[in-house]
Amino acid sequence: MSENLSSLSRRKGLKDNLFETLVQAKGDPVHLKKIARDFKIGESSVYGASTAYDFILGENADKKAYLCNGSSCLCAETQDKVKHRLLAHFDSDEIGHVTCLGRCHENASFQINGNNYSGEDIHRLDNILEGAQDSGENYLVECALEKPLLTEEINDYSGYYHLFSRLTSEKNQSQILQEIIDSGLRGRGGAGFPTGIKWQSCANENSDQKYIVCNADEGDPGAFSDRYLLEQRPHAVLFGMLVAGYLAGAQWGVLYIRDEYPLSVSETQKAIEEFESLDLLAEIDFDFQFKIIRGAGAYICGEETALLRSIEGNRPVVSVRPPFPTVKGLFGKPTILNNVETFAAIHWILENSAQAFAALGNGRSTGSKLLSLDSCFNRPGIYEVAMSEKLSTIIDLAGGFSKPVKALHIGGPLGGLVPVEKINELTIDFESFQEQGFLLGHASIIGIPESQNIAEYIYHLFDFTAAESCGKCFPCRLGATRGKEMFRDALKGEIQLDKQLLDDLLETMEKGSLCALGGGVPLPVKNALQYFLPEMETLFEPQSLNRIDVVEA
Repeated sequence: MSENLSSLSRRKGLKDNLFETLVQAKGDPVHLKKIARDFKIGESSVYGASTAYDFILGENADKKAYLCNGSSCLCAETQDKVKHRLLAHFDSDEIGHVTCLGRCHENASFQINGNNYSGEDIHRLDNILEGAQDSGENYLVECALEKPLLTEEINDYSGYYHLFSRLTSEKNQSQILQEIIDSGLRGRGGAGFPTGIKWQSCANENSDQKYIVCNADEGDPGAFSDRYLLEQRPHAVLFGMLVAGYLAGAQWGVLYIRDEYPLSVSETQKAIEEFESLDLLAEIDFDFQFKIIRGAGAYICGEETALLRSIEGNRPVVSVRPPFPTVKGLFGKPTILNNVETFAAIHWILENSAQAFAALGNGRSTGSKLLSLDSCFNRPGIYEVAMSEKLSTIIDLAGGFSKPVKALHIGGPLGGLVPVEKINELTIDFESFQEQGFLLGHASIIGIPESQNIAEYIYHLFDFTAAESCGKCFPCRLGATRGKEMFRDALKGEIQLDKQLLDDLLETMEKGSLCALGGGVPLPVKNALQYFLPEMETLFEPQSLNRIDVVEA
């Protein structure tokens, strides 16, 4: 990505940032030309950035209603009925699609007039169209710990921030940072990088400007734990960002919240205003401001460097690393970027000690973890468990399955496809999943029912990846499209799959992609081929299966 574009965008800063200006322009050519002049950026750059977002110049811009086509709703088989009801009120070209509204606990998800609905809401569509905004959404929040970490209610936000005042008066920045390091907290977005080490890297950089960025672009179908935190415990997230800013010497805390979560945006903005009313920083030499930037429909912005380029108003494409964001991040300045759940854990650590946090887990995966359980469970919702808790125990806590299930897709579209016979061998930590050939990721859990055609599910994953690829690297951009075409044509009976060719495609994507989108989707496909090949055998050339068997033997 051009450093010149980042530098030009930085001139107007965050208050008048290029990305939000592009969103407001809605692709209007006259406005885009004016924006290009104001920011001294080429018209092609401004237009090109706008085309990268589904809700600016994408095929789903300016629709009157949106239908969720995420993996959980697909498996729940609710969306045909929802679409049928929507078509009674809208023309087909007035209905767009969106991949996950975070309503996976009850499915039947849709959006009208910027409000999300699910479950039984579709049966009161007339009232919604007349202006009813409230959804009947209700989901379980269950804590399996003796003392909640992430699910503890915050009833007194003023008292909640007293911890920050006490810490800054009693300890220096190095001592507070050491607590974060000693806790062993690892990034909860899926990568699992040690949080304290990341913060230390940014703190060690000398710069006139630094940033803290919260990745709240929770686009993984099946995940809604970040949405829960932003809507019900936003002060926990703000507190973690505040501490990160104080330790690194940053001036801004930016929350990049996906457009598909309107309530998350409004509740977090309310929390920011409550924080500002406290005038907490007046007594110390520390100036820190929060700002929400609302996404515009691009799954790739869940990747940290693409997210930073998005805020700058550039096309959200993945950057080659190094340099890492802690050295050269937003606007080319040192930046700490963590996900919602990571920041939300900071208050508990500093209030209860790093040792108490590290006592939970298996040594390398410490603390607690939020899980998002979809409607395939009898008691779906958000579960907080200790890292290293048995997966089978969690299923028992959720009352078992609500329907016959043959696999669990854990960790989003790039996560592992876990057959039910492997459930007893897994614990909720990064190491257990990696050792068994899966991925914990964001820890969303989608049930794959026995009725679900696995080959159609693989097609769905390739289709998703092809649509959401930033296009920067060939293995992802072309590989996902080829995989989609192969399974589409095989399912139509037009071709038979060559197993060796498919394996080569997966290896190329896995090893050659710049980020986890192209590099991650081969994992669930390989899991499907490993555990569910017998039900897909008719789609493959018999000689290709026999040839592989001979080689492996």
